[in-house]
Amino acid sequence: MRKIKFIFLALVIILASFGFYRFFMNQFSENKALKQVIKRLESESRIAEVLVTNVNYDEAEKKQKTTIKFLEYDTQGNPLEPRYFTFSGNIIQFQSLVVRFEDIHIRRADKLRNKSAYFFWKVFMLDGRNTQEYDITQSGQVPEVYKIEGDNSKFEDKLWKQFWYYALNNEEAKKAGIKNAQIEAPGTMFIPGMLYTIKIEHDGGMRIDSLPLPSILKGEKIPK
Repeated sequence: MRKIKFIFLALVIILASFGFYRFFMNQFSENKALKQVIKRLESESRIAEVLVTNVNYDEAEKKQKTTIKFLEYDTQGNPLEPRYFTFSGNIIQFQSLVVRFEDIHIRRADKLRNKSAYFFWKVFMLDGRNTQEYDITQSGQVPEVYKIEGDNSKFEDKLWKQFWYYALNNEEAKKAGIKNAQIEAPGTMFIPGMLYTIKIEHDGGMRIDSLPLPSILKGEKIPK
């Protein structure tokens, strides 16, 4: 009987120790993920560059097609994977979303207070019923620019799902203490031979600057 009690007690201790270990590791993992997210939120701007790579006339649609290359940079200034978008026109707009966490009611909220998330959301061209739109960051997903290196973090996914919930639900956002969710969508006429730089400032202001390509690059196909 004593032997059975001893074995039972040993099992309880082992299970308790295992539970504590898992709890500790989860806390450690979440803290590590949160620190990395905050580090990315502290960057003062989001920058992307845009270049017209092709213009051609579509005989079937009787419209001029413009293809642009969109290259976004992460918080360390490293380029992300370039993306290409084709529109039936060249007056194109970029939409950004800015949400200030301030007093958001999430776990360890004090560490996110006074931080803001701001990133490119969509690129589109208004044309009535023929309006074209592409997602840069899909709703509910972790923005590419904020992603943590290595294995996908469940805590990271959970954090950003909650972020999107508040960002797209104004009433719930107010209850959670979020100062505001701000959307901006400046645009311009994109033409060949120009390099466009899009910048989102830390306060949510967004602008598009343009400069002519250096003469030496005009007419050249640069190998990868």
